[in-house]
Amino acid sequence: MSIPQARPRRPQVMKLTERAAERIKSLMADKGADTVGLRLGIKKGGCAGMEYTMTWATKADPLDEVVEQHGAKVLIDPMAVMYLLGAEMDFHTDKLSAQFVFSNPNQTGACGCGESVNLAPVPVEKLEGLRA
Repeated sequence: MSIPQARPRRPQVMKLTERAAERIKSLMADKGADTVGLRLGIKKGGCAGMEYTMTWATKADPLDEVVEQHGAKVLIDPMAVMYLLGAEMDFHTDKLSAQFVFSNPNQTGACGCGESVNLAPVPVEKLEGLRA
């Protein structure tokens, strides 16, 4: 009888700062028990070509990448992984605004208003490390 081998630990797609996690948890507290996390994705749009999307998830898709950090849960759309690998999500507050901010090594440009970004997909060899 063979002993099942432990699956190698996959690298986490992205990181959450403590401030981002606290804000996500705070917002989730108002959503009710059927919300399982924040779903993060990427869509075409804006003057720079792409935009981050955020919606509340009531269930996890089997293909979602799950990031759990500092007590917060983010579900990453599988089509967004190639644009978010290595990114960090933070939450900034100043006198005029409060918003989630992404530090993304795959970002090649942004529009002047900060609403959209230009992202390059991660090279295939880096994505290979995520395969289980």
